[in-house]
Amino acid sequence: MADESKRAVQEAVEAELRLLDPDVRASPVLVSRLLDPEFTEIGASGRRWDATSILSVTSAGSVDPESPVRVSEMSGAVLAPGIVHLTYFADHRGRRVWRSSLWRMTETGWRMYFHQGTLAS
Repeated sequence: MADESKRAVQEAVEAELRLLDPDVRASPVLVSRLLDPEFTEIGASGRRWDATSILSVTSAGSVDPESPVRVSEMSGAVLAPGIVHLTYFADHRGRRVWRSSLWRMTETGWRMYFHQGTLAS
């Protein structure tokens, strides 16, 4: 992987991990900076989310700082200039979810464009 691609993947990974940080998730301002205005998610529940609905959930105190999300097997690939695809497992309170995110570079930095979670055994 070329240095530029490695850097893009690393920056997307860092942004993904910030979104999982309970302090970040508790702040609508910080979450908004990381979500693309056109953001959509298909959650592990099958529910479809947009930026507004995600912000209402995260800012409502649904994130427990005493129970952080554990991430494993994080990997990423540059799909095109300014587009990074990440995959990883997220373990939270005994629930294991296979996660997939698309990040795109914008004028304000890397922002999550799409996210999907699938329950895993």
